[in-house]
Amino acid sequence: IANTITANENYDAQLAQRLDADDYGMKSYVFVILKSGDNKSTDQEIRSKSFRGHMENMGRLVKQDKLILAGPFGKNDKDYRGLFILNVKTIEEAEALLETDPAISAGYLSAEMTPWYGSAAISEYLQASDKVWKIKP
Repeated sequence: IANTITANENYDAQLAQRLDADDYGMKSYVFVILKSGDNKSTDQEIRSKSFRGHMENMGRLVKQDKLILAGPFGKNDKDYRGLFILNVKTIEEAEALLETDPAISAGYLSAEMTPWYGSAAISEYLQASDKVWKIKP
């Protein structure tokens, strides 16, 4: 049987270590699907405050290198509102982070979480991401 292991000529050991990549360039995360929660309150002031806090909390988690990817879904029949990829290895760590989200704690959003194994380099897109938006939501 022939040796099927191929070395990567572009391998950057320092980058791999900084990103906590395994030998395959991958790592464990928690994938979160945000859905509409049970709180159906029509109090716009409280709802707006909760979602403003949700956005601020996402910014805080990005600065802490805990939120790697986030974004809303378009209209769909599954009641999906958005997704997060959290830079943590366990559901318990993810739950602790999500407890800090005002829209989740107020019940406007709920979260389904599952472990996910993906490229350790996905966090690198954040630097470019911060350079392409013109208007802050």
